[in-house]
Amino acid sequence: MAEKKKSRIRSSFRVKLLIGLCTIVVIALLFPKGESIESGVSEGSIWIHDDLISPFSFPVLKDPDFYNEQLKTAAESVYPVFILKENGSEAALDSLKSYDNYLISILDSVLDNSAMKDFNPTFLSASSFNLLKGLRKQEREMNSGRSLNIDRFFEIARDKVRNIYQNGIIDKDSSQIQRDSIAVRNGNTDKIQRLSSLHSLNSAKSLIEKDINQLNQPKETLQALVEYSVHFIFPDIYYNKQLTKEEIDQAKSNISRYNGIVNENERIIAKHDRVTKDAKLKIESFRLAKGEEVGVEGKLLQLLGKILHIGSLLTLFTIYLFLFRKKIFYDNQKILLIAINFLFVAFVTFIVNQIPIDEPLQFLIVIPVASMLITIIFDSRVGFYSTVIMVLISGALRGNDYTFAVMNLFACALSVYTVRDIKNRSQIFRSFLFIFIGYVVSILAFGFERFAPVDSMVSEAAFAGTNALISPVLTYGLLIFFERLFKITTDLTLLELSNFDRPLLKELARRAPGTFNHSMTMGTLAETAAETIGANPLLARVGAYYHDIGKTITPQNFVENQLNNQNIHENLAPEESVELLAKHVREGIALAKDHYVPQEIVDFIPMHHGTMVMTYFYEKAKKLYGEEKVNIEEYKYPGPKPNTKETAIVMLADGCESAVRSIKEPDQVKVGNLVEGILQNRVENGQLDDSPITFSDLHKIKESFVNILIGQYHKRIRYPKQDEMEKGIEDNTDEQ
Repeated sequence: MAEKKKSRIRSSFRVKLLIGLCTIVVIALLFPKGESIESGVSEGSIWIHDDLISPFSFPVLKDPDFYNEQLKTAAESVYPVFILKENGSEAALDSLKSYDNYLISILDSVLDNSAMKDFNPTFLSASSFNLLKGLRKQEREMNSGRSLNIDRFFEIARDKVRNIYQNGIIDKDSSQIQRDSIAVRNGNTDKIQRLSSLHSLNSAKSLIEKDINQLNQPKETLQALVEYSVHFIFPDIYYNKQLTKEEIDQAKSNISRYNGIVNENERIIAKHDRVTKDAKLKIESFRLAKGEEVGVEGKLLQLLGKILHIGSLLTLFTIYLFLFRKKIFYDNQKILLIAINFLFVAFVTFIVNQIPIDEPLQFLIVIPVASMLITIIFDSRVGFYSTVIMVLISGALRGNDYTFAVMNLFACALSVYTVRDIKNRSQIFRSFLFIFIGYVVSILAFGFERFAPVDSMVSEAAFAGTNALISPVLTYGLLIFFERLFKITTDLTLLELSNFDRPLLKELARRAPGTFNHSMTMGTLAETAAETIGANPLLARVGAYYHDIGKTITPQNFVENQLNNQNIHENLAPEESVELLAKHVREGIALAKDHYVPQEIVDFIPMHHGTMVMTYFYEKAKKLYGEEKVNIEEYKYPGPKPNTKETAIVMLADGCESAVRSIKEPDQVKVGNLVEGILQNRVENGQLDDSPITFSDLHKIKESFVNILIGQYHKRIRYPKQDEMEKGIEDNTDEQ
């Protein structure tokens, strides 16, 4: 039931319509603003349309490079904004004075309590603390209050701190600031100060240390002074990132985006004039203004136009699929796969359009990836037709850019033909050279045509080379993704399955050599016949290789693997023999699915027998039980019948190869008659009713089968004394 529902969804017209409408709408929404709908222009080209007259006044945009340079200059002209902390120096000095008294109390406590002689709760080193403790002790012993020495110590520290704050201390090193001056904001007022007049925290501490070391004092005293003074140095001027950004934004906003104005009824460019840099800016400005002038109704009409534009392109492609690729048209899974590729190209184009860089980024739109993917998954014709549609869609998203469309059409068409007859995955990478050549030739063609500078063409070629390099890599990775996600069987997958080192084929050759040889011969028959009637030769050959893998389980049940000439079916009831033979189909399907063999190959296992009657055992049953007691349906294979050219060919090849093998002394007439009889039997039994095989195809299949089978089983000349050799009689004569 679930399989039937899934099948209905895969072929549902509603689902097909939904995929198409979603694809059209999404691509239409990826269009840029209204100005993109007009045809694109390139600097240096000739304006071939009528004079372009402005129907309204509009401002002219500046050249993007010039405008960006102005913005950069404006940003660089802004001074970094720092905030001045009010009373920062007074706070530091008050803190220092308060700590003087606190330190005296600490020293007294240590001197009065011998248990606290090693106590040092301050930031001073042990030597500095001991120095101050000695000064305080001397003062107390003199019994005259605080001595001049320790008083002078605190006074020197306060003087050095007071002096350093006169210029101000900032919270950043000068190396972190790009300008030589800063804006110091105090309230609502900014004062521009040179960095050289200010101190950073590190430079302030270094300066205090330098000044103190110039005093005529013992080294221990100088060290204690430095430690004590620098502890109370903190920045009083702080950098403010938000205010700086606001100043930069304000400076940028003061730069006008426009450079002049075009008045109503003014001519923008005349017919046959060359498109100069200024003219191109005016045309682009006009398109932008025209898009902004359109109201809601106009925008809706424009969206409708975009939908019709994309819809008409996809309709052309749909008609092609309906007329020439019906298997793709009626499979919604394959339609979805193609739609994803179209959307991928459209989305990449949209992303590139959003990048505001004056470089030829359009050459990074990797359309060759989608072209090669569709070619490998389906075929070169579908790949080429889809490429035409994709480059037209991408060109439309680029502002109806004709040059872009032609360049990509040429390069992508070459990429399609490089993977047309792909034999292995590494072959994808040879596409690099052809994609690059396609782009370079196109760049030179249009470059020479519009007198483009050499450096411009070199830049375009460099970006095109990047595209050519990336495309094969992306194709390789995405191909595996699509194969797994959509369960697609490409020719590359079939080639990998045809490798005799695959586990199933190796096991078949080891356990059932007779069946293996039969399958190999069938592969040759099926491949040749498929080529003759326009089917897929590789699919037919691989299907023939795997059609009997179920015989690996019990090879002795089948005559071609019974090497001792003893047929086990001679001692079995006919219904038991039928069950054993039919079992290999079920076991083959299970075995194939366990090894993740694609469904297209699994289909060959039941279809190569179709619903044929096992005639030998049916006749045997009639003799044993009587015709009226035998139900013919119980002696048929379960089916289904072949539903493709390839599965039909394998069914016919299976019957012909097995029958011809039993002919004694085969010749052209015998083989031809036998093949003709087997083909006729399959037709009369209705085994080919579900397949698209025609009588013309059957005639071609017969001829190809006969030619190969005669070659396989032609009469050979017997060697001298071969009879004796076959009987095991030794021959001692030397061969001359």
